[in-house]
Amino acid sequence: MAQTIDLEVIQIDDGDDSGTSAQLSSFTASLSDSAINYPIEYGRRYHAFRPGTYPFPNDELELQRLDLTHEMMVKGTGGVLYHSPLDPTKTKRIMDIGTGTGIWAMVMADKFPEAEVLGNDLSAVQPTWVPPNVKFEIDDVESPWLHEKPFDFIFCRYMCACIADWPKLVGSIHAGLRPGGWAEFQDFDLEYYSDDGSLREKHDVMAWDRLFLGAANETGREVSPGPRLEAWVKEAGFQGVVSRRFKFPIGPWPRDPVLKEVGLYNLIQIENGLEAFTLRLFTGVLGWKEQDVKALLTKVRGDLRDKSIHSYVNFHVVYGQKAE
Repeated sequence: MAQTIDLEVIQIDDGDDSGTSAQLSSFTASLSDSAINYPIEYGRRYHAFRPGTYPFPNDELELQRLDLTHEMMVKGTGGVLYHSPLDPTKTKRIMDIGTGTGIWAMVMADKFPEAEVLGNDLSAVQPTWVPPNVKFEIDDVESPWLHEKPFDFIFCRYMCACIADWPKLVGSIHAGLRPGGWAEFQDFDLEYYSDDGSLREKHDVMAWDRLFLGAANETGREVSPGPRLEAWVKEAGFQGVVSRRFKFPIGPWPRDPVLKEVGLYNLIQIENGLEAFTLRLFTGVLGWKEQDVKALLTKVRGDLRDKSIHSYVNFHVVYGQKAE
């Protein structure tokens, strides 16, 4: 039976936030400067392999956002890279699906120096200077897997809006493991929530979130896989499945210092991806004009920074073992 942990209400910090506001402004400015060298579509560069499979950019601005999101996901789930109970003596082949910048794969390679770590992604955006036990491949994980040897641990994180057939992918992951191997999935429910009712229907960020979720799902790729991971993992035949849910605040409004930092990271990564996330989907799927999208996003940014709105998203962690 899966284990589920209930979440507490996040306590609100009523104090001064001038320090975090300064951090936000500084980080946002530095990221914006790095985007100007890649004006391909709406001023952003997108991947070319299997066009349409991944709807978001792959330029330097996006890579920095992904690295920040990695830090947020690690800090927000207890400060650990993974939750599966791995035995280092039996963990010799590790695969990172959707590796992005390769940051998780490289840190894992340092932690498991005797293991081979393979990072898989659609874009060749990973660094060339990497630990000697790391390799990167450019491939689509929804295509047939051709790896000659099974893996001891397969990690699949932050693949929302990327996968057309999740049960098939989870089945491929199960088949790609050795008997006794582990798989771990970490992903979002991108619907916005608040425990105190401070996020209301009247807010523009609520309208944007619903439009965004609807447009993304119309592309045929699940935008909020988090709540369904546990069922998919069980259906694929994994044993000892454990499911956990974490609240990621949007903004530095929590009283808890760790959640405050997670919230700041989350606000930064949302703001720096907001236009790139939205323009392609709203113009291409919903038929909006570019100027109308940008007008809405101006209002959305105001809501995101509104200290009286205590919103958050849920982040799900699910792991299980292939039968011995």
